[in-house]
Amino acid sequence: MKKLLFPTLLVLAAVVVSCKDDSHVTKVYSPVSFSEVTINDSFWAPRLRKHKEATIPVCIDQIENQTGRMRNFENAALREGKHSGIFFDDSDVYKALEGMAYSLQNNPDPVLEEKCDEWIDKFAAAQLEDGYLNTFYTLTGLHERWKNMDRHEMYCAGHMIEAAVAYYKVTGKRKLVDVCERFVQHMMSVFGPEGRHWVPGHEEIELALVKLYEITDKKEYLDFAAWLLEERGHGYGSYGNNSPWPAHYYQDGVPVSELEKISGHAVRSMYLFCGMADVAAYTDNKAYRDALDRVWDDVVLRNMYVTGGIGQSASNEGFTTDYSLPNKSAYCETCASVGMVLWNWRMNQFTGDSRYVDVLERSLYNGALAGISLSGDRFFYVNPLESDGNHHRQAWYGCACCPSQICRFLPSIGNYIYGLSADALWVNLFIGNQSKYMTIKTEYPWDGHIVMTVGELDKKEIRIRIPDWSEMNARLAGGSKFAYTIESSRPMKSSMKDGYLVVRPVKGTWKKGDILTFDLEMPVEAVAADPRVKEDEGMRAVQCGPIVYCMEQIDNVEQYDHVLLTPDTEYRKARDPYLLGGVQMVLASTPKGNYTFIPYYAWDNRQPSPMRVWVPYQE
Repeated sequence: MKKLLFPTLLVLAAVVVSCKDDSHVTKVYSPVSFSEVTINDSFWAPRLRKHKEATIPVCIDQIENQTGRMRNFENAALREGKHSGIFFDDSDVYKALEGMAYSLQNNPDPVLEEKCDEWIDKFAAAQLEDGYLNTFYTLTGLHERWKNMDRHEMYCAGHMIEAAVAYYKVTGKRKLVDVCERFVQHMMSVFGPEGRHWVPGHEEIELALVKLYEITDKKEYLDFAAWLLEERGHGYGSYGNNSPWPAHYYQDGVPVSELEKISGHAVRSMYLFCGMADVAAYTDNKAYRDALDRVWDDVVLRNMYVTGGIGQSASNEGFTTDYSLPNKSAYCETCASVGMVLWNWRMNQFTGDSRYVDVLERSLYNGALAGISLSGDRFFYVNPLESDGNHHRQAWYGCACCPSQICRFLPSIGNYIYGLSADALWVNLFIGNQSKYMTIKTEYPWDGHIVMTVGELDKKEIRIRIPDWSEMNARLAGGSKFAYTIESSRPMKSSMKDGYLVVRPVKGTWKKGDILTFDLEMPVEAVAADPRVKEDEGMRAVQCGPIVYCMEQIDNVEQYDHVLLTPDTEYRKARDPYLLGGVQMVLASTPKGNYTFIPYYAWDNRQPSPMRVWVPYQE
């Protein structure tokens, strides 16, 4: 078995800013909303059922009964009582509501919708007459509001806006949208070109304002988002006297158009880049495009784990130095992996280059999915790549950004499957689903056999992403350029463009009932890290398709401390319907022993056990 060098991804282009009256969308394609996609495969569909049956109830119980998060809103409505928890706890409630809204889209539930309305009534009651809404300052002293840029006032507002937009799109109910608009109007009366400077310590408001602009068509919201982005890097930031962090921690060291390298807090960085991309979609500023390209290169090639996780350090919840990627102490916050999905999704829409979906898929199936238990009711905040057996998911956290993040993220994964441009349907992820445009049947990620049946699609082209791991495997095999085969129920021609297989009928357009049978080879590979990653020197990680594997001692009681892979190791895939929700294991055989690997996302779902992703390897 030949080795691969990881990472091997490259870069392309992205985005922009500078609001103009003739704003327009500058994307290669537009995504097909998850609301138009019904996921029905054996991998993701059970997880979405668990989300409805377990994850949402856990979040509701924690917010209403186990913590003081909802009580804060109730007290704020009365303008009396104490605030409990952390100053940004409002955001957890908003993110949970967003997840509830997404769930309602594909699983109508009058009881859950009534619960959403009940929460929204409490938010509205807590709003002040001037539009301000933040339970921490309402209950601890309004004289201190808008004084400390790191107190997450705009961060919480941004998550409320995202929840409001989601709920409005599902139900048509505007009450929370109206609350958000009043709050944004309040913010714009205080800050802006004619008001005060402001640099939000935790980005989020920027991308949320663009969402509000999209449903209201009020360009002032887009302009405000652009203004906030341009505030960074000019010395306006003030994060309180007790902040131990420099401006780069807050992505405030240089103007955003001059960004060269990733720095600081990982989740804040991801939200910043999403905001830059969203603003740029309606503007035309090459400086933003170039900046996002540069920083993407730095993140992916020098600071990303094989799992798609980012943010090496617990001390700053973020980045340290290039190629420093420790495994046992890896932070890899779940929210940051979700952020990688959100950012790379936007990058792909701007460029039509598949490399961004390659990273999206890696983060989705590994770094993000590991953040929730198979039972759907326990969560990781931190996702190390090695453990002594004492790191476990929890039911909740004092800082509960990750559970609420997973709650809103999982039911939206249908967003990332398809895109539509003038002449093409883009197929980005191979998830079994049904939509008006196409039906996909597959056992992916365990199997590369994918059957696509065309629906109501009057397009000349279908563009199918060829994953980067498939390209690498093909080069190693020394055969055809790409390790795939495709057959069609009617004569077709094909070509490659930016990592997509472009297929079109010899005559006319694709018609309802046309069938494409697509097969990706999915051999097991022992993946090497970049030699500059000293922590992984002499080690390999096992990967098959998009899934990164790990060893748990529970499956390798005698061999765990003596594992050694070699170029002659033989790998065999084995599916066990009773193990960890029906995972596909990888069994590695060497003269010195046999080893069992399970998907990284599934670790710590049984009894406590040591775990490792990178294992010793000898040439």
